[in-house]
Amino acid sequence: MKQSLKPRSAISTLLTAAIVMLVAAGLYACANPDKPDGGPYDETPPSVVRTSPAQYAVGNKERKITLWFDEYIKLDNAQDKIVISPPQLEQPEIQAYGRRITVNLKDTLIPNTTYTIDFSDAIVDNNESNPMGSYAFVFSTGDKIDTMEVSGTVLNAEDLEPVKGMLVGLHSNMADSAFTTTPLEHIGRTDSRGHFVIKGVAPGKYRIYALNDAENDFTFRQKSEAIAFTRTVVVPSFEPAVREDTVWADSIHIDSIKTVHYTRFMPDDIVLRSFLETQTAHHFIKSERATPYALTFVFSAAMPKPPVIRGLNFNAEGAFVPQINADNDSITLWLRDTALVARDTLELTLTYPETDDSTGVDSIKTDTLEMVSRIPYSRIRKNMEDQMAQWQKKRDRALKKGQKFHERQPRQWIRLRYNARNTLAPDENISIRVSEPIERVDTSRIHLELAVDSTWEARPFIVARDSADMLSYTFYGEWRNDQKYRLRLDSAAFTSIYGNNNIRLEMNFGIPSADNFASLFVTLSNYDNGQAYVTLLHGDKPYRTVRADGDHADFYYLTPGDYYMRLFVDQNNNGVWDTGLYSEGRQPEPVYYYPGKIELKRGWDSEQPWDVRSTPLIKQKPAAITKQKAEAKRKIQNRNALRLQRKQQGNKSNKSNRNNQ
Repeated sequence: MKQSLKPRSAISTLLTAAIVMLVAAGLYACANPDKPDGGPYDETPPSVVRTSPAQYAVGNKERKITLWFDEYIKLDNAQDKIVISPPQLEQPEIQAYGRRITVNLKDTLIPNTTYTIDFSDAIVDNNESNPMGSYAFVFSTGDKIDTMEVSGTVLNAEDLEPVKGMLVGLHSNMADSAFTTTPLEHIGRTDSRGHFVIKGVAPGKYRIYALNDAENDFTFRQKSEAIAFTRTVVVPSFEPAVREDTVWADSIHIDSIKTVHYTRFMPDDIVLRSFLETQTAHHFIKSERATPYALTFVFSAAMPKPPVIRGLNFNAEGAFVPQINADNDSITLWLRDTALVARDTLELTLTYPETDDSTGVDSIKTDTLEMVSRIPYSRIRKNMEDQMAQWQKKRDRALKKGQKFHERQPRQWIRLRYNARNTLAPDENISIRVSEPIERVDTSRIHLELAVDSTWEARPFIVARDSADMLSYTFYGEWRNDQKYRLRLDSAAFTSIYGNNNIRLEMNFGIPSADNFASLFVTLSNYDNGQAYVTLLHGDKPYRTVRADGDHADFYYLTPGDYYMRLFVDQNNNGVWDTGLYSEGRQPEPVYYYPGKIELKRGWDSEQPWDVRSTPLIKQKPAAITKQKAEAKRKIQNRNALRLQRKQQGNKSNKSNRNNQ
């Protein structure tokens, strides 16, 4: 009997213990309603614990650099952020693994030179990506460390956009040829604000350049590379300085303002205007025959004279109507003879000037080409025949039923595109673009009419082909405010070289009263010598450009709204903005932006003085129309503060729920 009671006693004891544990767990859960959240986040950025060679080592001969950290790390966007100066012609190996970063320099070290490996903010911890902050490793192959710095900003010369990712470098060689023959000596790279810093610079005199280095040789060798330069000699210097740093308690409250003493390296306000040179080397890029009607040839630069075409399976003499684009680097030859249009393949020779890239000298080159239409003419004819057959069936069906049939017989028409809107400003005109070259314009089939009471009264007009585009025509009329007009184009007003006509077109539009518009009168001062052209912008899109009359630029009949404004100085009086040319030491023509927004109200005349250079160039372009936005500075996310805030809110909610119970 005693033996039989022992097992039951043990089981009873186990059950009792389990019940006690469950009750205790329940009581603990009631007393601690918060769920475990895994503990606080790691918000401590990584730090360097040792390096080989030592930071700021002198007399260093080692090309392998190793950095050890106090935690696991990784490199973020290393290719764009890490800059090694002097620049390395052979790509160095940079690796991050575990708690180490190794940098293997492949180039031979330069004697008596300070080297800087600028990691920027690329070093982050492995788990939370806490940024280490800006960090640079420095050593010297000589007996001293050069600590000078120069800094500034690179802007696109044409639109003052900050230029991101551009190399900026120094040459102690003052010769112009140094930039095109010798790698830059010390470099930095622009960030998202266009800002750059070149570190580890020795005292002396330098020339400074910016380069979008396509060949990774740190020299300017081809016109496809954007560049910037200045004739001003850079002399690095420094001075003690003081700044006030604001410490924020949170996003809206200031904790304190600290006075910080630091060393200011100068110059720190260099502004470089980057540009692409006009391509002058002549190369044949491509040819195409997008339709059976035209052959197109594209070249790398404006041609000194049109190419010579000789037909191999056709007679090219008088066979084409040439259409040359505004840049003179593309030519389209419209085939006059429909028999040639019908040929799927045209064989020809193309003779043109070709530039030898090594000498820059043109020589005559001849290519043999087969021009095959992307859309066979037979397909076009088949589509027309199918359309005609369908039209005839519809017509016969209608006539058989004794119904009237008004559908137009299918044929090839000249396609028209036009800019007419419901309203035009008094200084605007109507433009029409046709789909193929025009042989004849019959003005007797064009009618411009003014609404007078309930009738239409004929008004005089002029229609003219645009000099820059043979397929564009402009209709000029004497517009009156608060009047309605109608422009009618009868069929056959335009006749193309293929005998095609336009479809009848009618457009109605009005000229609003002067009270519906705004005017802007700009008074200019303090800009470079030369003719000024001022452009109003809708957002970042050009709206209207005027040539300044002395120091005045006047805009009439503007649509009310918000505008921005820019100006370029036409130094060579050719009416367009011109880029620079390094070989001649020529900078791009100056461009300026009005630094604010201009609000124009209906029926108002606004006067706007503009001291063109009163605002520094890097601050002129309004942020609202700047496309290259500055990236936010990487910082620790303070996730523990958010965690604590959520936890406190949860505790308050649980307490409220218990009180309600």
